[in-house]
Amino acid sequence: MNVNSLFQPFSLKSLHLKNRIVMAPMTRSFSPNGIPGDNVAAYYQRRAAGEVGLILSEGTVIDRPSSSYDPNIPHFYGEQALKGWEKTINDVHAAGGSMGPQIWHQGIMGKYHTGWLPPAPFEGPSGILKPGETNGKAMTDADIADVIAAFGKAAADAKRLGFDCVELHGAHGYLIDQFFYEVTNARTDKYNGKTVAERSLFATEVIKEVRRQVGEDFAIIIRLSQWKPLDYTHKMAKTPEEMGAWLNLLADAGIDIFHCSQRRFWEPEFEGSDLNFAGWAKKLTGKPTITVGSVGLSGDFLSAFAGESSEPSSLDELLRRYDRGDFDLVAVGRPILADPEWVKKIKNGRTSELKGFSKEALAQLL
Repeated sequence: MNVNSLFQPFSLKSLHLKNRIVMAPMTRSFSPNGIPGDNVAAYYQRRAAGEVGLILSEGTVIDRPSSSYDPNIPHFYGEQALKGWEKTINDVHAAGGSMGPQIWHQGIMGKYHTGWLPPAPFEGPSGILKPGETNGKAMTDADIADVIAAFGKAAADAKRLGFDCVELHGAHGYLIDQFFYEVTNARTDKYNGKTVAERSLFATEVIKEVRRQVGEDFAIIIRLSQWKPLDYTHKMAKTPEEMGAWLNLLADAGIDIFHCSQRRFWEPEFEGSDLNFAGWAKKLTGKPTITVGSVGLSGDFLSAFAGESSEPSSLDELLRRYDRGDFDLVAVGRPILADPEWVKKIKNGRTSELKGFSKEALAQLL
């Protein structure tokens, strides 16, 4: 494999990357009471030393009482948590890396396996967890305003602490995505509508507040998915026209880069073209995109979290699409989670040293 093209620099606003490889955000739950410690900082610093171009943190929640369903997911608010994140970004920079936090509100969630519950009911567009089941409250206008402000505050703190960008988690059935999704958004006010573009008002208000807080020169990424946790075949936008209407609203609100989550990056998004989600997003908006989904490993990440092991796989198809100009950056999850040296090994042709992935890697910060 000739991977030289993946090792070209990339610059956009506050981002100045040595290569095109991104560490995908992956929930780790190693931050007791929401406080990331020295072990978390060291985990990310190892990836920076391993020459990851851009590190995106695990999801880290904003300042709302029920933004998280797991007490060990890190916070991006409060003096102690922010001190932990400040150490993290300083250590990443010291190792020559770039990093942005993924800021997150989980919305309506099911019960955590330990039975832990947040101090307030879960909140979402309608209180709906899945068809026929509620597990929280519908957000009032005041709740919505407070959540938007909390996203803005977290983004401002990210910039103040010295991070290189910020990513909004708008995918995978969490709060922003719950507003996009017709099943979980049953509101009767301006935040609902017949199309995903019409259901994007909440997201655009979040983006505009984040942009207001960080200024024009700070890069804002959003992670989106067409699939849903309860329906892997779901298409939020069923045609390129619907996708263009949706994504261009987000771009106009202030998004610089679209992070397009798929289970398998090689799967076409619409009939009649082999473009994947990231390829279509770039074509429709003209914005840079990040592709992701089973890069470098057999098997997809959902199967991995269910306990299935994976083995290293070829990057030839990824490189074909990248060299064609379909996307600008490539997010890699499990290979970098399991091996902080993965990028160096790819760069230097050390493919015989690549490792597979097993669920045991999830049990520790390697």
